[in-house]
Amino acid sequence: MLIEIWDAFVGILTNNRPGLLLPVLLGLVVSVAILWRLGGRLWAIIYVMMIPFLNWSFGVVPNIQFVGPWVETTDTMFSLIFPSDVPNPAGLMLHPLTLVTGLVFVIRDFVQREMGQWVLLAMAMALCWSMYYAWIVIVIASGLAFFVSEFFDWLLFTFTKMKLSKRILYSSAVATPIDTTIFLYGADLAKQMQLDMDPGNTLTLANWIVFVIGKMIGAFVVSDMIRRRENAGITDPYENQPAHSAAL
Repeated sequence: MLIEIWDAFVGILTNNRPGLLLPVLLGLVVSVAILWRLGGRLWAIIYVMMIPFLNWSFGVVPNIQFVGPWVETTDTMFSLIFPSDVPNPAGLMLHPLTLVTGLVFVIRDFVQREMGQWVLLAMAMALCWSMYYAWIVIVIASGLAFFVSEFFDWLLFTFTKMKLSKRILYSSAVATPIDTTIFLYGADLAKQMQLDMDPGNTLTLANWIVFVIGKMIGAFVVSDMIRRRENAGITDPYENQPAHSAAL
C-alpha cells in the first residue's frame, strides 16, 4: 500500500518520469529558494505550482458535456457526460478547470504584494515548469496570452495614465477575450496534435464564456482590493507595475 502511494506520488511529481525524480526535486528546491530570497512566501509558491497544473490540466483533464432537453434523443430533462472530448452540436461542452481561472488573478495579486516587480520572475518560473509538465503548444499559448495581457496593460498605462485599480478593469476587458482565445486555441491545437482529436475539442463557446467570466471576476476582485489600498494611501495609484496578467 505504501509503495503504491509512493509510486503514485513520484509519478505525479515527475510527470510519469520517475527516473528524473532527483533533478525534479533539486529544481523544486532551487525554485522555492529563489522565490524565498526575493520575498516570495506561500502565495508565490502556490502561484508557481498553480500555473503548470492548469496548463497540464487543459491537455489531460477531459471535458464535461451537458445535454439538456433541447436534444430530442435524450430520455431525461438533463444529463451530464464525463469524460467527453468529442464535440456534439447539440451539447454544451465545458472544461471543468475553466471555473477556477479567476483565482489566478487573485493569487497573483497576493504574490505581487510579497515580491513586488519580482512577480514577473515568478511568472517566468511558472512557465518554465509548465514546459516540463504540459505540452509545449499549450505553454506557448499561455506565454502569448500573458504577453497580450501585459501589452494592453502597458498601452493603457502609457497613453492614459489611469489609476492602477481602473487600469486592471479596462485592460482586462480588452485583453481577456483575446488572450482567452489564444490560450484555448493552443489547448485545442495541442489535443489535435497529441491525441488526434477533432478541432473544437477545447475552443468551445462554453469554455470561452466561462473562461472570460472567471478572469473578469478575478479582475474585479483584485481591482477592488487595490482601490481600497489606494484610498488608504498604501498603494500608489499611478505606480507602473503589471496590473493583472496571470500567465494563463
